[in-house]
This record gives sequence, structure tokens and C-alpha cells, in this order.
Amino acid sequence: MAGADVQHSGADGTDEAPGSRAPGGGRDVDLQALAVALRRMHGEIGRVVQRFAGERGLHTTDVQALAAILDADEPMTPGRLRESLGLTSGAVTACLDRLERAGHIRRVRESSDRRVVHLYYVQDARAAAHTHFRPLADATRSAMDRFTDEELAVVVRFLSVLNEELAVGR
Repeated sequence: MAGADVQHSGADGTDEAPGSRAPGGGRDVDLQALAVALRRMHGEIGRVVQRFAGERGLHTTDVQALAAILDADEPMTPGRLRESLGLTSGAVTACLDRLERAGHIRRVRESSDRRVVHLYYVQDARAAAHTHFRPLADATRSAMDRFTDEELAVVVRFLSVLNEELAVGR
């Protein structure tokens, strides 16, 4: 966690975390405040996800799987889902079994190669998820209204780069 970083004294005598200077800009960035905000956002989103999972008898990992299936650029496969979530084959199979029994996904065998299975989010389940997560979407829209398009582009770019950096450690 960023809060555990060792603090170093900066040139102006203030404490700064390693890497808290912008590349080439020399601008002070409050890494601690950013880390706190990210953890707080993660906690708030986690609370919504846990409530969704609990109301449907799912595990939070199941909801992560649903998000991965929903966000995939192409039909998700069990193998890609395993890699995405960092689970064992058996854990992915158990997760998919729960999601299929609960009516959230369907498995479709590729007609040309029966070994290939694609995972699809069932439309009715998707509508239920949209309803449950609507307050999160509304809060996001409300927050977005406070920023310019240019500022939001920087936020999206930052979060994309942060996700890429975090994925390197998988």
C-alpha cells in the first residue's frame, strides 16, 4: 500500500514519497492523498459489489467474473477468464457453474470447434445488474459533471496507465 512507503525529505525540506514527483515536471504530487482516495473509492465500489453478490447468493469473485465477461472486447473463454482473475481452472469452473445456475451467464460451444466455449452475460441478468449498479453510475455521472472533458481525459488516461502498471505484477 502506498501509505506504507518510506518518506524521504525533499529538496525543500518537506516529506515526499518515492516517485511522488511528476516525470520531468518537478511538480509536487500528494501520493498519500491519491492512495487514500483510491483505497476509499475501491472500498465504496467493493461495498456495492458485495451487496450485489450477497443479494444473489454469489461470491465477490463471481461478480468480478461477470465484469470481466461484460468488459471483454471479444467473447470471453474460461481460459481467458482464468488468466484475467488469476484463478485455477477448478475455481473458474466452480464460478461459472454458480453463475450459470443463477442465470447470469450462458456457455456456448463454438460450432466449428466444439472444444471452444464462449461465455455470455444473459440479457435479463445484465438488466438486473444495471438496476443494482445504477446509483454507482449516477454518482459517476454527477462527479463527471464537475470536470471538463480535458480533465476527464487525463483521469481516464491515468487510470488506464495505473491499471496497466498493476497488471504487470500479475
